[in-house]
Amino acid sequence: MSLPLVAIVGRPNVGKSMLFNRLVGKRISIVEDTPGVTRDRIYAECEWDGRRFELVDTGGIEPKTNDEMLLFMREQANIAIDTADVIVLVTDVRVGVTAADQEVADMLLRSKKPIVLAVNKCDTPGDPPPELFEFYNLGLGEPIAVSAFHGIGTGELLDECLKYFPPESAESEDDPPINVAIIGKPNVGKSSLVNRILGEKRVIVSNIPGTTRDAIDTYFENEFGRYNLIDTAGLRKQSKVNEVIEKYSVLRTTMAIERADVCLILVDATEGVTEQDTKVAGLAHEAGKACIIVVNKWDLVEKDEDTMRNMEKEVREGLRYMDYAPILFISAETGQRVNKLFGLINKVYEESGKRVTTGVLNNILADAMARMQPPAKKGKRLRIYYITQTGVRPPNFVVFLNDAELFHYSYQRYIENRIRDVCGFEGTPVRITVKQRGEQ
Repeated sequence: MSLPLVAIVGRPNVGKSMLFNRLVGKRISIVEDTPGVTRDRIYAECEWDGRRFELVDTGGIEPKTNDEMLLFMREQANIAIDTADVIVLVTDVRVGVTAADQEVADMLLRSKKPIVLAVNKCDTPGDPPPELFEFYNLGLGEPIAVSAFHGIGTGELLDECLKYFPPESAESEDDPPINVAIIGKPNVGKSSLVNRILGEKRVIVSNIPGTTRDAIDTYFENEFGRYNLIDTAGLRKQSKVNEVIEKYSVLRTTMAIERADVCLILVDATEGVTEQDTKVAGLAHEAGKACIIVVNKWDLVEKDEDTMRNMEKEVREGLRYMDYAPILFISAETGQRVNKLFGLINKVYEESGKRVTTGVLNNILADAMARMQPPAKKGKRLRIYYITQTGVRPPNFVVFLNDAELFHYSYQRYIENRIRDVCGFEGTPVRITVKQRGEQ
């Protein structure tokens, strides 16, 4: 059974994202004194008084606007309202009740959903400020004084939300979903792919580069399993990262990669592998994440019998350090081969968590050294005593030997390839740590 959903809505710059972060207990939404920083719906799981629920942060609602991005944001907020069990309307005590607040309140009343009114920026402990009583005029019942900055009143706010939750299910919790980060440069089709998978406009899709700023979590379940899709901001060239908000977005994308189990690295089929693609993919590789290279916009490429083979060769050349990652050619626009993603996601996730016994590893090592003698330098030959696996995700191995300087990169790569030939590890980087005799 799905968790209850609480949507945080309101006009721009009233402190919705700060309240979201306060309730979640960590900084997930970008907080900046600039209206319109939060654009998509951002989800996180919370717990209060023993009840788990989902919280969703939304972009500010401008009831009357012709701005394309503000219209997108309002559409996202409306979807959150439609799917929520409880709606928290956030207002600003310092500004008072505005015409926009009243219009948003009227819109919420038409939804027939339970509404909890939070009056933010009541930063002084003790009795509520006299300005609080003005908010009764919105017709939403008793306003709750909160301070997202200091955490004042958040307990009372959550207590009120809990009153409207459906009865708790007695069903056991399923296995946790696979966290899948969708990464790539701007305008490569990340949000379009999320929307194609979900079959709805869950995230904003626009030809304006930089539309997605936050890393956006979306829980999704199908016949292949349970997934948490993380749509990330496109990583631009460093010279183009000028705004403070853009720098936050880069940080959020890096954090999204860190908490992902699998990374889908999107490449634009009409452009091929660019320098920026190699940098984005390098972040996932260095983080040790299972990866799939997804060549998107395949429907826009003119093809003959050699087109796919040539493109795969070009991708392998551009991302030569990721020869372990499978490549899939898709079109998020038409849905071509998108369903094949899930089988690959499950496979590389399993491979990244695979363990191999020390006995099997040392048999592989003995066979590899018999096929190719270890290198020597100045009359001293490399001796490898044994190898053992010490971790997963990514698979980590420790090699014990006589002299670390003799274990040249090329021979290390040879040993890694022999392990892969026997054990697989498709889609995941492998880490090898060297321990010289006498080292602790």
